[in-house]
Amino acid sequence: MTVSDTIAAVSTPPGEGAIALVRVSGANAIEVADKIFHGKETPSQFEPRVQHLGEIFGSEGRLIDQVMLAVHRAPASYTGEDLIEISCHGGMLVSAKLLEACLRAGARAARPGEFTERAFRNGKMDLTQAEAVIDLIRAKTDLALRSATEQLEGRLGEQIRKIRDELIEMLAHINASIDFPEEGIAPDEGETLRARLGSIREEITALLATADQGRILREGVRVVIYGATNAGKSSLLNRLLGYDRVIVSDTHGTTRDTIEETVNLDGLPIRLLDTAGLRTSASELEREGIARTEKSLQLADLRLHIADGSNSKPPHLQERNRDSNEIVVLNKSDLPENSDWKDFHALRISCLTGEGLPELQKEILARITKQNLKPESTLAINTRHRDCLRRGLESCDRAASAQTQGLSTEYAAIHLNEALRAVGEVIGVVDVEQILDSVFSQFCIGK
Repeated sequence: MTVSDTIAAVSTPPGEGAIALVRVSGANAIEVADKIFHGKETPSQFEPRVQHLGEIFGSEGRLIDQVMLAVHRAPASYTGEDLIEISCHGGMLVSAKLLEACLRAGARAARPGEFTERAFRNGKMDLTQAEAVIDLIRAKTDLALRSATEQLEGRLGEQIRKIRDELIEMLAHINASIDFPEEGIAPDEGETLRARLGSIREEITALLATADQGRILREGVRVVIYGATNAGKSSLLNRLLGYDRVIVSDTHGTTRDTIEETVNLDGLPIRLLDTAGLRTSASELEREGIARTEKSLQLADLRLHIADGSNSKPPHLQERNRDSNEIVVLNKSDLPENSDWKDFHALRISCLTGEGLPELQKEILARITKQNLKPESTLAINTRHRDCLRRGLESCDRAASAQTQGLSTEYAAIHLNEALRAVGEVIGVVDVEQILDSVFSQFCIGK
């Protein structure tokens, strides 16, 4: 398998629908279309981006379907290669037969993500834009969708390229002063070098600060609902979801496992986890559920400790209430409140009547916003970006340290090269030739 192969795949989800789409991309894509398509003209004669009605025939000359076919010629296509898009009727067997016809005509089955990979390799998008495609597909909220769209438009890539350009300019200047001393080029040093490095550090640090936001937008905020048995955890989950997801019973220990569902709360994906009630149990099954509860609490972004307001207050609850990542929720406000809870700061709700639920949702959003989430800013890096940028920041720090210690500029150049490579990995560009290009364009060397 090479990038020169012609590839084909069904691009719409499996199942029944009005239309299914089959894509063919590669040097022989149009030739494949000529072999299987029958209409007034052959695809090789088509004008780009114009759909034509025709029929697809498979083995033994059997008609598969009546389709619409469009040709996108390189480089003006999604992949940057010749690309064929065939729209057929949306049945699983029809699209499978159509794909089989393409494979028989000379294409091979595409690997997962290979169309977008070719778009990246052919310079149609950088690596951050390629990653944004899957974020766009998986987006569950408006905010996540907007973040993916802006990344697909190249906002993150633009910031990374700006940082790279600054690093390249610094390296070009330093390398020129080292390699061509007769030209009289003075390298950046002292306060000048520190100031330029400080500016780059600030830009990288600002991007790293969006890592938490990126995780939240892509994965959702983990909100764990926990507490004693029969306090109303499952009832609260059902209320927040807006439908009955979990069986609710007066019997203690009904929930034995962790149940997870996602809800859209004011544009943010909230992953609600209903856990097994905490109590001493002789049941091995229930003990395993309680162990999973404890594990979920360790990984939670926010905890909702729900208690029965009509019963006495547990002795340990006062300490838990001081945690900024925990909200104490008193359920059953429709019943008389136990005197133990007098003057106790907590949100009072009733899962039976819905009283207090809007206030709880507002409090959840307020706590999440404090955890580095800024809904007005949708630029957010992912885990891979964070790793690259951290390495870039560390290399910048080593370059600054070398300069502070009075070491020669060669040491700073080594660390700046490492920073350039690390930052370049974010957008999939690791090109030393750019430094040379910058050197020869800025200075009259070899004239």
